[in-house]
Order: sequence, then C-alpha cells, then structure tokens
Amino acid sequence: MAHAQVRDVPRTTKAPARAPQPSPLPAPAGAPEPPRTPPTFRAVLRHRYCSRLLIASVTGRLSLGMVPVALILAAQADGHSLASASLLAALYGIAPALGLPLLGRLADLRGLLLPCYLGAALVAVALGTLAVAGTAHLPLAAGCVALAGAGCPPLEGGLRSLWHAVLPDDAHVRTAYTLDSSTQEIVYVTGPALAIAMATWLSPAAALALAAAVTVVGSLAFTTAPPARAWRAAPGRRERLGVLRPPAMRPLLLSLVFLGATVGALDVAGIAVAERQDASWLAGALPAAFSAAGLFGGVLFARFQPTTAPRPRHLMLLGVAYAACWLPLLAPLPAPAILALALLPGALFVPLLTVASLTVTALAPPGTSTEAVGWMSSAIRLGLAGGTALAGPLSGHFAVPLMAAAGCALLLTARTARTARTAPAPAATPV
Repeated sequence: MAHAQVRDVPRTTKAPARAPQPSPLPAPAGAPEPPRTPPTFRAVLRHRYCSRLLIASVTGRLSLGMVPVALILAAQADGHSLASASLLAALYGIAPALGLPLLGRLADLRGLLLPCYLGAALVAVALGTLAVAGTAHLPLAAGCVALAGAGCPPLEGGLRSLWHAVLPDDAHVRTAYTLDSSTQEIVYVTGPALAIAMATWLSPAAALALAAAVTVVGSLAFTTAPPARAWRAAPGRRERLGVLRPPAMRPLLLSLVFLGATVGALDVAGIAVAERQDASWLAGALPAAFSAAGLFGGVLFARFQPTTAPRPRHLMLLGVAYAACWLPLLAPLPAPAILALALLPGALFVPLLTVASLTVTALAPPGTSTEAVGWMSSAIRLGLAGGTALAGPLSGHFAVPLMAAAGCALLLTARTARTARTAPAPAATPV
C-alpha cells in the first residue's frame, strides 16, 4: 500500500534504476500445487488404493479390540476367576509391545509382505488353538495368548509408510494420519461389541476364531494391494538402536506411554463410577463417549489443522490442553455430567495422537518408518496396561488419568523447551 502512495506523488528527481532481479524459476511441470486449505478425509480417500488400504488395515486390526473381551469370556466359561481371565487379557495387551517393533524392523528391511504374512499366520495358529483347546490349561493358554499378541501384523505401521507412496503431497499425508488415528477408535469400539455379539450368539471360542479370521482377511487384502507389494523402505544406515537413536525420540515415546495410561485408567474409572452411583450403563457408555468424541475431534482437526507440518509447540499445547480437560472430572458429579465431561479429553485425544505420530515419523532415521510406528504403538499399549493396573488399586479415581495426562504434558513441554534451546539462532538481518 505504501508503494502505491509513493507512486502517486509527482517525482521531481529521476528515480534510481533498480538492479535487475532474477526471474522466479518456473514450477516443475508435474508438481502439484500445495492446497491452501487442509484436504478433507474424502479428498484423501478419493486417491487410488487409499480406501482399500485403510479398510484392510482396520479390518486386520479389529482383533486388537476383540481378543481381550473374548479371552475374558472364554476363561470364565472354562471356570477361571475374573482375576485369571484379566491376566490373560493383560498379557495379550502387553505382547504386541514386544512384537510390533520387531516386525516393523523386518518390514523396513524386507518389505511388508513377509512380516504381515508371518504375523497373520502366528495369530491364526495361536487363536485357532485357543478356540479349539480352550483356556482350561492356563500355561498353554498363556503361551497362545502371548504368541497371538506378539504376532500382530504391522498393518498400522505399514499403512502410515504407504501414505507417502499413494498421496500427492504432505498436506494429504497429514490428513491421512488424522484419518488413521480416528479409525483406531472404531477398532476399540467395534471390536469388543463384535466379540460380545459372537460370544452371545455362538460361543467365546467362536469369537476367538472370528478374531483370527479378520486378522488373516485384513492382512491378505492389505498385502495384495499393488502399493504394499511394491513398497520398500528408504535406504539408510542401519544402527543397533534404530528408531531410538535420536535423543528427542525417547522422551516422546515415554510421553505416549502416559497418553495410553489415560485411556487404560478411564476404562476402570467408568466401572468404578458406575458401581458407586448405581448406574451400570455408565461402564460401557463412558469409553464409547470418549471414542466418539475422538472421532469428532479428528474430523475437526483435519478441517482446521495447520497447512504446514506441526511444530513442537503444537504438540506441547495439545498435551497441556488434554491434561486440563481431565480436571473437571475430579469434582463429585452425577453420571450424566461425567459422561458429558469425558467428551472434552476425548475430543483432543485424536489430534494429540496425530501430531505425535507425525513427529515420531519425522524424527525416525531414514528407512525406519514402519519400526517407528511399531514403537509408538508399543508405548501406547504399555500405557494402556499400566493405566488399567494402577487405576484398580486406587478405586478407579479420575486422579489416575489426570496424573497420567499431566505426565504426558510435562514430558512434551520439557521436550519443546529442549528443542528451543538447541535450535540454532536465526541469522541477524542486516540493517
């Protein structure tokens, strides 16, 4: 605007000649222009193979939500106590924390086909044995449960590695990460409901068999897609620590353990509050409301997320806001109010998980993207198990998820402060 006003004033002296400026380089012929607004979920799914890969990945991961419930029902049907049945379910929750990073590293080394086929075969054999032999012999059942958990195919890590191959730019990839994080809520809502329905209609053994079947079907549909068959990790130097080598990665993964603990503690808190207030409906409604809010939060985040890659301060702000959303739940409130307030942290869970996922893959050394997602999933699953274990002795008080969320926020804040201190200072602008 100031230049326009200067040009309107009559000149009394000749203006000095401007130095010639280099003409801007033309954009490459095939390069897509970055979108001015974030792409929508529909824009991502319109690209070839995206819908198939997402549906196949979610189908193959449904067993993660089905097996814990099916195990408890099967163990109780075989005469075991609830404590023994819960230990089997906890073992299944922890086992993928050991298997997913190993299968992810194998995928980065050999491609996606071998680890997905190997994992699906292990899950099918282990769950098939449980469906036939039952859980009467606890050592055999525990071995099958551990094998089924450790053999979970790396479908989540594989999908996130493939987004860069099937989408045109980073903006679409960021939206795809939000979409994937949102669909994880479907796994942990639909999976238990499907297991309960199958166990009620037929038997708990049928629920275990169905969990094995969906794993195999999802893995086959995923790995037979041309992008999955052709994908190879970017070349890079392999080191012993792998994904854990960058110093910023370890505190970030530890913060995800605390993030997972909030969800694990919430499940116990829902049962405890339902018993205290004689509102049995709250035990299932509270996790369902949290997950539904996560889906809604993911949709909003995809619509209003930054058009550039997230920065450390975005992760810190989301972590602090997530922790603050647990504070109102400490008040003595009736069941409907608790259900409504649980929507607040639920709505921020998927955006926080999405930004953390993007940060994990950005920090991962070249050629370790699938292993990086495996470590991230392991951290969250360890947190889920830990949150459940801690919330029980503390009577399911909401202080447990609050403290876990606060720990997550503190780690993210410390990481952001450290990044700011170690970042190079900007060059001084000449006057």
